[in-house]
Amino acid sequence: MSKLIQFGEIVEGYDIPVLNEREIRAAAGILFLLTYTSLMFILFDGNFLLVKYFIPIFLLDLLIRVFINPRYSPALIIGRFMVRNQTPEYVGARQKRFAWSIGIVLSSVMFTFLVIVNAYSPITGIGCLICLVFLFFEAAFGICLGCLVYPLFFKDKVQYCPGEICDTRLKQPIQKISIAQWGVLLLFAAAVFFSPRVLQKTFSKEPHNLFKSEKNR
Repeated sequence: MSKLIQFGEIVEGYDIPVLNEREIRAAAGILFLLTYTSLMFILFDGNFLLVKYFIPIFLLDLLIRVFINPRYSPALIIGRFMVRNQTPEYVGARQKRFAWSIGIVLSSVMFTFLVIVNAYSPITGIGCLICLVFLFFEAAFGICLGCLVYPLFFKDKVQYCPGEICDTRLKQPIQKISIAQWGVLLLFAAAVFFSPRVLQKTFSKEPHNLFKSEKNR
């Protein structure tokens, strides 16, 4: 029973329970895709069916992670399978548990309103948006936003963060952003902002069939 219900793995060389960040990011990517797709159905079709199916699945997955064992989370099992050939990147389990507990609170609120009460409101919309942002940052950047606020609630030092961001250290030259790079980024942002105003007339034309001749059009 002790092996069934536990949080984190005991790995040689680490003095606290840890988890594999690579499979966590993979699982976050899977859940992000499902969350994003559910929201697109709502925004463009007013269809809440998919999100009503997804929220209980999302909540159950987090409950298994926090209260039973992360190794039995369906999303993490799929994530483990997808990254099975990659070298594990170990992170502290404690802060992950806190972050996933935030997810349980948010998904419980959405489950109550959308599934049980069968009503939507800004509360459910904001909850979905927060979950989406958390999942995106985890999957795309390896940044656990919930872990960042962990020190505000607990005095113990956070250990083994992804990319060693818990440790204060000097950035290596390859990590620094130069003035030229900032300039390129600003120019790119300006181009993205102004291009619709310049190219709207051209881009609004309906494309034609490449393999259809002019006579048949």
